[in-house]
Amino acid sequence: MAWWRRKKQQLETQTPEEKVSVPKGVWSKCEACGEITYTEELIANLRVCPVCGHHAPMPTAERIASMLDEGSWEELDLELRSGDPLTFTDQKPYVARLEKALRTAGPRDAFRSGLGSIEGIPVSAGFFAFEFMGGSMGSVVGEKCTRVFERALELHRPALVFSASGGARMQEGVLSLMQMAKTSAARGRLREAGLPYISVVLHPTTGGVAASFATLGDLIIAEPKALVGFAGPRVIMQTIGQELPKGFQRAEFLLEHGMVDRIVSRLEMREQLGLMLALLGTKPKPRSKQPEPAAP
Repeated sequence: MAWWRRKKQQLETQTPEEKVSVPKGVWSKCEACGEITYTEELIANLRVCPVCGHHAPMPTAERIASMLDEGSWEELDLELRSGDPLTFTDQKPYVARLEKALRTAGPRDAFRSGLGSIEGIPVSAGFFAFEFMGGSMGSVVGEKCTRVFERALELHRPALVFSASGGARMQEGVLSLMQMAKTSAARGRLREAGLPYISVVLHPTTGGVAASFATLGDLIIAEPKALVGFAGPRVIMQTIGQELPKGFQRAEFLLEHGMVDRIVSRLEMREQLGLMLALLGTKPKPRSKQPEPAAP
């Protein structure tokens, strides 16, 4: 017989109502190193991993806010909307795909165009919205991008385009392919006028966008490890039947082979763009002088 016996204490259990759960989206995991970061801190760091420097996808609205001077963005061409000129249908009608994209990504299609300034220097700027059908270039995207160059020419200011695209929008057929020539012609007129154009290529920039204005900049800047090229590495490898070099079509490979001029971290992009615009001979907008107080 035991001298003493410990009474088993009944474990306290929590009811489902009492359980504390972490809301979805509070933490973010880095795709490169697996580091877990508080999402608000990651956003404040422009979605660059604080441990390994991996550049996570960035919503277009956040990119505009981080790249342009505060309060300087004036978005234009909001009236343009994609149509369905070919009444195209694959697994679902093109109209249905557009409606879904409008619900999830907003009404501005895959490109946002307007005016703004960087470090006080006025620019005509355009931003691809990859969240809208993979940033595919249809007639509306081509028209908006063309207007970026035309406004730069009209207002005599530099042009700046941030590209992130899967290429031409197949649902618009040859009409989307013609945007390559249309945008390149507008860029050519800007070059003839001697006005600078800086192209910033993001991950990924492929297809017709990479084969046209994205690689026609006076300066071509890339984010680290961005994939840039006309066709994807797998397609090329299957076509030529050969293994591709390590890092093929990544920004670092393209810099080594002279296809891009510089790789710039997102954390330094705005400052570097301001410096490059100044070196290209663009002057900051003069500040309005405050009237001096009258002498008593």
